[in-house]
Amino acid sequence: MSAKVMEGNPKYNSAKMWQIAFFALNNTATNLYMFAIGFVSYYATGVAGLSVVVVSTILTAMRIFDGFTDPIIGFIIDKTESKFGKFRPMMVIGNVILASTMLIMYNVTHLLPESMQFLFFIAIYAVYIIGYTFQTAVTKAAQTVLTNNPKQRPLFSVFDASYNIFVFTGGQVFVASYLVGKHGDFTLSLFKELNMYAIILSGIFTILAIIAIWEKDRKEFFGLADQTVETRFRDYWPVLKGNRPMQMLVIAASTDKLASSIVRQPAVLIMFFGIMLGDYALSGTISMITIIPSLLITFLGVGYARKVGLKNSFVKATWIALISFAILVVFLLIIEPTVISLSNIGIATIIFLVLYSLGMGLTGLTNALVIPMIADVSDYETYNTGRYVPGMMGTIFSFVDKLISSLAPAVVGFLVAFIGYTDEFPQLGESLTVSLLVMTLILKFGIPMLGWIASIIAMKFYALDNKKMEEIQTAIADIKENAKDNEIKTS
Repeated sequence: MSAKVMEGNPKYNSAKMWQIAFFALNNTATNLYMFAIGFVSYYATGVAGLSVVVVSTILTAMRIFDGFTDPIIGFIIDKTESKFGKFRPMMVIGNVILASTMLIMYNVTHLLPESMQFLFFIAIYAVYIIGYTFQTAVTKAAQTVLTNNPKQRPLFSVFDASYNIFVFTGGQVFVASYLVGKHGDFTLSLFKELNMYAIILSGIFTILAIIAIWEKDRKEFFGLADQTVETRFRDYWPVLKGNRPMQMLVIAASTDKLASSIVRQPAVLIMFFGIMLGDYALSGTISMITIIPSLLITFLGVGYARKVGLKNSFVKATWIALISFAILVVFLLIIEPTVISLSNIGIATIIFLVLYSLGMGLTGLTNALVIPMIADVSDYETYNTGRYVPGMMGTIFSFVDKLISSLAPAVVGFLVAFIGYTDEFPQLGESLTVSLLVMTLILKFGIPMLGWIASIIAMKFYALDNKKMEEIQTAIADIKENAKDNEIKTS
């Protein structure tokens, strides 16, 4: 069936292109905070004076707490039906909490007595997480009302991946090439300036996302509407236990998320670019270079997904990413890493850029494909049990995903401590020892490769290919149509 025919099919709730593009900004709004808060370990150790192990432990514990807040907020979303809709109030509440807590965290913590800093940091970070969960839960849950058209749903990934490239890649360039140079190091003034940009841009993006979902945030688009099965909080476990596609997607996405979270840890970037390659500024410059190939990979990957389905595209991209990083590790072991330079480009630099761009571009694509796949899993639950619980489905996914990916700061902290860095993270200007070289390759490339292997295995048991999703959407549309006909007959 052609894309044009499907988009005009009355069985599908299709969206306008601008609605998909603008709603993807809700994820960008929270990713801005994710990027900015990624440097909190340097604030906590360098400005507030907490130790590396303490900060790593706190961040891990808070990430676990983040996971436990998800089911509660997902349940709140599913039970919410206001005159402002189900999703829009949560977006506003979440963004206001995020802005407030970021301002308080970076302006108050270091001014407190040392005896109070630890508890205050934990408390304000916990409130920050609640706000983050409110807004991120909507990104996943509202996919079900934005569009259920199999040809449109992958389009979210195009916009989401493109925006994220500019957040994480452009953000790293901005920090490494501009803010560090302007402020001299990771100082308090750097953190305040970075957070100011994150707060302003996130607020603007949230407003645009609210406008995009406004028309769709109505009961008529909520699953089976009046036929939805009543769900209680204690139904979370039966839903997770009985939904095999959800289980497999959680495994695939959470292992990938752990890997990508580790790769983006500031300490890992300093270890790889600043110490192993000998030029920290390369982290920003090379990230800029990878923008175009990453965008091209995203466009091609989503175009492929619209033809063959999200699952097929996800698996193919994961295989190619795994192979590219495997070759890159071998390559880095047989060359002198410091020859990789943009001031004197040789064959080694070109090979590195090709393999690195391919791996990072495909990482962005697979991460972006997961969000519309969560909507598929939610629709499968509606089809299978009659329950319309997008908040529950999205936050069950987030709960397990965050429990696993919460290990990122701890993994980095304890692994660098294992090779001797117990009081502080590796710093710019240090010599590259054998142990530091091995640990850098493990953190930067080895862990992502393990994550991709887990994803490939999980997708073997994920049944929601393009044919199955067409069957599901047709069945849901028929149920709605029959219910509408019965209502007319009895009125």
